[in-house]
Amino acid sequence: MPSSSSHSSVRVLVVDDEPDLRTVYELTLLREGYRVETAENLAQAWAHLEHGAFDLVITDMRLPDGLGLELLQGMAQRRRNERAIVITAYGSAENAVESLKAGAFDYLTKPVDLKQFRAVVASAIQGVATGTRQPATPADRRHGHRPDAGASALFRLVGDSQAMRAVKERIVKIARSMAPVLVRGESGTGKELVARAVHDCSHRAGQPFVAVNCSAIPESLLEAEFFGAKKGSYTGAVQDRAGYFQAAHSGTLFLDEIGDLPLAMQSKLLRAIQERSVRPLGSTQEESVDVRIVSATHKDLAAEVQAQQFRQDLFYRLNVIEILIPPLRERREDLPALCEALLQRIAGESGMPVPQLSRELVEKLGTLRLSGNVRELENLLHRAVALSDGTSLHVDFAPTQAINLDEALAIVAPSVQVPSEPPQSQDLQSYLDRTERDVLIRALQEHNFNRTAAAASVGLNLRQIRYRMARLNIQSPKDEDGATDGE
Repeated sequence: MPSSSSHSSVRVLVVDDEPDLRTVYELTLLREGYRVETAENLAQAWAHLEHGAFDLVITDMRLPDGLGLELLQGMAQRRRNERAIVITAYGSAENAVESLKAGAFDYLTKPVDLKQFRAVVASAIQGVATGTRQPATPADRRHGHRPDAGASALFRLVGDSQAMRAVKERIVKIARSMAPVLVRGESGTGKELVARAVHDCSHRAGQPFVAVNCSAIPESLLEAEFFGAKKGSYTGAVQDRAGYFQAAHSGTLFLDEIGDLPLAMQSKLLRAIQERSVRPLGSTQEESVDVRIVSATHKDLAAEVQAQQFRQDLFYRLNVIEILIPPLRERREDLPALCEALLQRIAGESGMPVPQLSRELVEKLGTLRLSGNVRELENLLHRAVALSDGTSLHVDFAPTQAINLDEALAIVAPSVQVPSEPPQSQDLQSYLDRTERDVLIRALQEHNFNRTAAAASVGLNLRQIRYRMARLNIQSPKDEDGATDGE
């Protein structure tokens, strides 16, 4: 138990009309070292609030003279800084969601487990104790203030368009809450960057951020990966191991591509989120976990629910607060800043000077569809840096410009048919890379791996084909024999 001096400056207001419960909450908090005041209805709660500031307000949802939700809404209208925890009847998911949307930090369901009660209160108080209640903004950075993790995370979300400003403002607004966040956006828009910003702007910034790609885990290993496993619980389990929930304890668990999670696992995930506890594979005991859930998807989960491919109850649990990331085509004005930031990073990783970005080049990039969003732009600039001479930037708009796939295939591989429309793939760039690799391999085979001749046959120069062979991992059988490029 913490010493009374550790939390003696933290003031908590408890609002509940049941005297016994109010006393239990008060005694529990006093033992933790907090200063506690109590109220039995909304009128008394406002009387306390009007006489001073609190760090935390804990309120029951149903009170004799109104709803706890009204208290939250009134606090928000008055721009009060107290964090709030709402206590709701078991199964009142709608009330819980409404309270989170109204600004509550978290909620508890009756009957309240005191161990969970203490953990949620400690989590809410943590930001007050560490002084991270309000995250810094990009303006702080511009005005020379020392940036914290939140400011740095927001700074990495490059772009000052109206759409991106709205995203950053929403991140700062929701960071104080424990409410689950669903990040939606097309492939390549930077969903993980947004999730990290939510984490870094919150009071959990110093705690673990665990990112999980739900589509990359074999279905047979999902339960062990998420919840942990005891030694001997399955073949190959030679020792106890923690799962993602345990690893993210007191921090944030980011579930990327949540729409790809199998239905059976969705049910187990829902239970873990609701109960705030997990049971490792092979164990009979449950372990309490304190994590904030941020999930992401490029799919329309509402449509997936209608198609019975995603559980409706899990969708409502995850989609309490939504952040929609705009595609690059809707924020073209951010292209110059994005290019500058990407070029600095790419050049730095390559140990090269940062090439100059001309207005003509930005305008040319602006004419592209960039359906792969920032990821596609980054790939283009990677190629540009690889092909640059000194500080002069040469953007290779392949495969659509430097190599015409239809013509190249007609020359070197007549038997291969290119679809009239690209497949509806999650990753267009992967499809293009596979097609380009096939074209180059066939061209190289046609010319006995003479790179100069193969390059000329598909409209490339020697340097370009060398770069592509390295990028696409194409090995020449002549390389081991010291063969030349045929020059």
